[in-house]
Amino acid sequence: MMRDSWNKILKFLEKGLNPGLYKVWIKPLKAEVSNNTIKLYAPNDFVAAWVRDRLMDNIKEAGEQVLGTSPKVEIGVRKAVKKPAYKAKAAPAVARPVQTSLGLPMMSSAVVNTRIPRWRFSFDDFVIGESNRLACAASRSLCDNSLPGDQLFLSSAPGLGKTHLLHSIGKNLCASSNKKHVSIACLTAEEFANRMVLALKAGEISRFKSEFRENVDCLLLEDIHFFQGKQKMQDEILETLKSLQLRGSKVVMTSSFLPRDLEKIDQQLVSRFSSGLLALISTPDFETRKRIVESKAIRLGTQVPDSISELLADRITTDVRQLESCLQNLVLKARLLNRDVSQELAWQVLENYSIARVAPSYDSIVDHICRSYELTADQLRSKSRKRQIVLARNTAFFLARKHTELSLKDIGTRLGRRHSTVIKGITNIEREISLQTPLGRQLQDTIDRLTP
Repeated sequence: MMRDSWNKILKFLEKGLNPGLYKVWIKPLKAEVSNNTIKLYAPNDFVAAWVRDRLMDNIKEAGEQVLGTSPKVEIGVRKAVKKPAYKAKAAPAVARPVQTSLGLPMMSSAVVNTRIPRWRFSFDDFVIGESNRLACAASRSLCDNSLPGDQLFLSSAPGLGKTHLLHSIGKNLCASSNKKHVSIACLTAEEFANRMVLALKAGEISRFKSEFRENVDCLLLEDIHFFQGKQKMQDEILETLKSLQLRGSKVVMTSSFLPRDLEKIDQQLVSRFSSGLLALISTPDFETRKRIVESKAIRLGTQVPDSISELLADRITTDVRQLESCLQNLVLKARLLNRDVSQELAWQVLENYSIARVAPSYDSIVDHICRSYELTADQLRSKSRKRQIVLARNTAFFLARKHTELSLKDIGTRLGRRHSTVIKGITNIEREISLQTPLGRQLQDTIDRLTP
């Protein structure tokens, strides 16, 4: 049971962390899980300190998903049993190229115990919308050599698809390079820096430089803003980029910031970052978010009702990673409890996520009402007195008054009604909700699904 719990926790961590981080820092850990405590044992003090400082929150979150409550996490070093015989001198902990299953040399981002990297994403499961169309097209063009130049810089807020495109590029290049050897280095800027430090300590800096400057055909480097204020690291990456450009190697970099917005970065390096195509990924619109939920559901082997996909797309608006995680947790919770995916269950899961707090606009209110009541905007503004349309119109009155600066007269004008009709409609909605009638509870649910 103890081992099963840790294996389940490992699966959550593997899905939630960058592959390099998982392989370097999580994979070497041993664990004992009992009651509400996770005791971790690292191979050495360096790994223990690194995990303690940077990954404890991730481990606690994964533990909570498996154990059902927030666990106490401890980490230490398990001392090896001393042997009477002589000890062989340990080899330097420097990563070396490993072979992919296709027989292609692959630069592993791991420092020790290198294994064949697994690409987590592909172009096939990337949902394209207006917010990311340029970035996706540029990434594909880099792979088929139709992009002018060999460098691409992807920028966006966290969780909008930079890592997805980076892994898609790596997977595509591996799959299409079966006639020649291609060496790909895929890692974060922090991992690059850590490997450099370890190489310096082991007296292997020349080999480190050679691996990246002379043996890499494609460098996929994430989160380059990590180099801010680190002059020695900047000097090294600058020389590496120069060498790769001279060799005609491909380079893809990602950051939460455009090069011009980076602080404490050498201007030569800023110029180098800006020398290729800059592709900005913005926040996806509602329809794209909804298609992301539907696509993720298919990959999870399930289907969710439109009302659920619309609810998640409505409530999580600025982070695709959170949106996908929310759906995944919803599906897992339903399976573990042997229940159907429902609105009630969705709201329970949504409570664990950061939901946008921006007040809805009039147009977003109308869109929400039309989706909730399965109407068109023209029907909502029509002269129809059908009960469903009147109810939808009154709910729109209520929400527009609550969340916008529009006057009652302006609200009425936009929906083709008089000032007095707006007041009457709002009063009816408030009465049903206050009396907690079945209709009132239904109305409250509709309102809650929009209210930030």
